[in-house]
Amino acid sequence: MSAEHQAEIPPQFYQIKEVHFADLIRAAQLIFLPSRGISGVYTDIDWEAIGIPNEVLENLKALGEEYQCSSPHVSPEIIWSRLTPASRVWFLENKDDLWTIEEMFPMLDED
Repeated sequence: MSAEHQAEIPPQFYQIKEVHFADLIRAAQLIFLPSRGISGVYTDIDWEAIGIPNEVLENLKALGEEYQCSSPHVSPEIIWSRLTPASRVWFLENKDDLWTIEEMFPMLDED
C-alpha cells in the first residue's frame, strides 16, 4: 500500500472488524440486486426508510455490482478505498447493524 493511500485511512479504520467489511459487501450485493434472494423479486424498496441515505445508496449499489459474484471477504483496504466519504461515515455509524439488511431478505443458497 502506498504511503499516500495509507494516509487516507483514519485511526477508526483499524478498529473495524473484518466481519463488518464482509457484512458491508453482503449488504451491498443485496442492495445492488435484491432479487438474488431465493424466494423472488423485490421491487421498490425504500432504502432510505431502512436507514440508507440516497448518497450512500448509490455508492453501495456500485460496490454491490463490482462484487456481485465475489466472496464477501474482500480486503478491508480495498473496500475502504471504494467508499465515498459519506459512505465511510455511514459505515462507521452502522457497521454493527449491517447484518440486519441480509436478514430482511431470504438467504442466498450458499451450499
